[in-house]
Amino acid sequence: MRFVSAEQVAQLAGVSRSAVSRTFTEGASVAPATREKVLKAAEELGYHVNDLARGVLANQSRLVGVVATKPEIGFRAHLTAALTKALIRRGSIPVLINTGETEEELLAAQKMLIGHRAEATVILSGSPPASFFELAQRNGQPLVVIGRAEPDADRVLAGNAEASREAAEVFVAAGHRRLAVIGSHSATPSIAERENAFVAAAHAAGFDVRIAHGRDSDYDSGIIAARTLFAEGERPDAIFCANDLLAFGAMDVIRQEFGLTIPEDVALIGFDDVPEAAWLSYSLTTFRQDPAAIAARAVMLLDRRQQNPDEPRACERVIPQLVFRKSFAGS
Repeated sequence: MRFVSAEQVAQLAGVSRSAVSRTFTEGASVAPATREKVLKAAEELGYHVNDLARGVLANQSRLVGVVATKPEIGFRAHLTAALTKALIRRGSIPVLINTGETEEELLAAQKMLIGHRAEATVILSGSPPASFFELAQRNGQPLVVIGRAEPDADRVLAGNAEASREAAEVFVAAGHRRLAVIGSHSATPSIAERENAFVAAAHAAGFDVRIAHGRDSDYDSGIIAARTLFAEGERPDAIFCANDLLAFGAMDVIRQEFGLTIPEDVALIGFDDVPEAAWLSYSLTTFRQDPAAIAARAVMLLDRRQQNPDEPRACERVIPQLVFRKSFAGS
C-alpha cells in the first residue's frame, strides 16, 4: 500500500516539504498563497496527513479502546454506537475490541490496545482482574468502566437498584400479588443487581417472588424462563424482566404458547428501553437507559482523568426512568 506523501504534494505545489507540514499544522505560520497551492495539490492527489506518525512523535495516538462482549446485541449495541459517536465528536478514534469476558481475553485486549498506544480504554463487559488495572496505571492509561462497580477505575453506573425497587413497588401498588423475576445464569453485575433488588423490595413488602433464569440475557433465554414459570406451580400475575430481550421472549411465550393476555392476565416490566420495546407487538413498559447520556458521562470522566491524573476515582450515576406502555399501565 502506497499512500500519497507530503513530498509528492510539495513537488506538485512547487513548495518546500516544510511548507506542506506547516499548512496542515494548526496555528503554524504559512503564507496564504502557499497554503492555497498546497491545499489544491493535496486535493488533486488525495493526500491526507499521517495522523499515526504525528501521534507517535507526540506520544498521543488519539485511539480509545472500547472493550465489549457481543456488542451487537440488545442495549449494548445502542450504547456502543452512542459511545463511538461521542468519542469521534471528542476527536478520538474509537477502536472496538469484541472479546469475551474471561480474564485472559480481557488482558489480551488490553495488551493489544497498549501496544497500539491507545490513550484510554472504556470497558463495557466483563470484570477485569487486578493486573488489568495495574498495567493501565503503569502505562498512564485512563480506564472507564460502564455498568460495574470497579473501585480502581472511573465508572458510570445505572440506578439498577433504584429502578428495580420501583418495579416491585408499582406492581404491588397496582394490586399484583404473584410476583416473578426473570434473570439469567450468566448474569452480568447489572443483571444480578436488578434481580436482587427486585426480590429484596418484594420481600420487604411482604411478598414472595418466583425466580426463573435462562442461560443468558437474551431473547431465547426469556423464552426458556417463561416456560419454566408458567409450566410449573402457581402462575405469576406480574413479571419483572432484567432486560428487554428477556421480556420479549417471555411475552411471546405467554401469548402464543399459554394463550394468556398482557397485561390482563400477566403484567410485565422490562429494563433498557431498546427501540423494539415501543413496537406495537410488544409495547413494553420498561426502564429507559439513555445511551447518549451514559456515553457523555464516560467521555466526561476520560477528559477529567486526563486533565487530573491523580484525582480520586469518580463514579457517575445515570438513573433510568420508567416508561409506561401497554404491558403494564399502572394502577
